Amino acid sequence: MELTTVGGNIESSSFTNYGSSHIDMVCADDDQEDEEIQLQWAAIERLPTFKRLRTSLFEKTSNDELQGKKLVTDVTKLGGVERRLFIEKLINHTENDNLKLLQRLKERIDRVHVRLPTVEVRYKNLIVEAECEIVQGKPLPTLWNSLTSSFSVFKKAIKSKSGEAKISILKDVNGIIKPSRLTLLLGPPGCGKTTLLLALSGKLDHSLKATGDISYNGYRLDEFVPKKTSAYISQYDLHIPEMTVRETIDFSARCQGVGSRADILMEVSRKEKEVGIVPDPDVDTYMKAISVEGQKRNLQTDYVLKILGLDICADTIVGSALRRGVSGGQKKRLTTGWRKKKTLLVARLN
Repeated sequence: MELTTVGGNIESSSFTNYGSSHIDMVCADDDQEDEEIQLQWAAIERLPTFKRLRTSLFEKTSNDELQGKKLVTDVTKLGGVERRLFIEKLINHTENDNLKLLQRLKERIDRVHVRLPTVEVRYKNLIVEAECEIVQGKPLPTLWNSLTSSFSVFKKAIKSKSGEAKISILKDVNGIIKPSRLTLLLGPPGCGKTTLLLALSGKLDHSLKATGDISYNGYRLDEFVPKKTSAYISQYDLHIPEMTVRETIDFSARCQGVGSRADILMEVSRKEKEVGIVPDPDVDTYMKAISVEGQKRNLQTDYVLKILGLDICADTIVGSALRRGVSGGQKKRLTTGWRKKKTLLVARLN
C-alpha cells in the first residue's frame, strides 16, 4: 500500500510539473509574440504618413515557413489569393461575421472619438405634376393618327390648351429619412413611389414639374451634386453583358473612388498614434486596403462579393437577354453592389 501510494504521488507530481511547465511555455510564446507585434507596429509608426497608411501587419497564408506569421506588408501589393483568403478569414459566416466585422470597425473609430459623416434627407410640401394630352378614346398607332399627332406642336404654339390637363403624381408630401437607418417605402401600384425616389435623388424627368423643398443635411439639391451623395437603384438591371461580375464591381470602384474613407483612416491613425493605441491587425489591414485610391484590384470588391453571395459567380459574365450569364437574382444583387454611396434609394428589390 505504501509503495502504491508513493508511486501514485510521484506520477501525479510528474503530471502536475508537466502541465505547469507546458502552461509556462505557452504563456512565454504568447508574450514573445506580443513583443514581436509591438516591435513591428513601432516600426510602422516610424514610417512617413503616406507609407504608414499603406502598411500593416498581415498574416501570411502561403504554404511556406512564414504561414501564420504576421509580417509588415504593403496592402497595395496583396495578391488575388491573399485577398480572397483574408476576406474568408474575416467573414466565414456572412450573417454573423459581417456584423462582427462592422462592430470591430465601429469600436476602433469610436475609441478615438471620430465621427463618421451621415446624411439626413428632408422633403417638405413636395408636389410633382405632369401635363398630359387628352385624347378622345385610345388612338390606334395608324399612319393618320401619327400624322395628326405631329400637329400638336403647333397647337401648343398658339396656346391651345383645350386638349391638355395636369395630373398630380405627388401632392404635399412631407417626410424625413434619418441617417444610419433602413427606411421602407410601401404603397399600392401607381401611387408615386418611384417618382418620389427619383425626386429625392435629383433624377426626375424634366417634363415633370416639381415644387417643394428637398434638402440633404440642410443643403438644397441646387447647392451640391446629388449624384456624389445618393444613388437611385432602378428596378431595371443595366450592365455591360460582356464583363464579369468581378470586373463590373472593380470598374465601378475605380470610377467612384474611395470617398471619405482615406480621410477617416488618416484621422483615426493620427489620434491612435497620439494616444499610443495599437489597433487590431486584421481591422487595420482591412481599413487600409479599402482606403487606397487608384487600385485596379481592390479588397472592397472581394468584400462586396462575399456579403452579397456573388463570390460563387465572380468570374461569370453578367450576360443579357441574348447571352447567357448570371441569374436574375444575382444580377439584382450586382446592381446594388456597385453603388457605393452614402444614401441608396432603391426601387422595388424583388
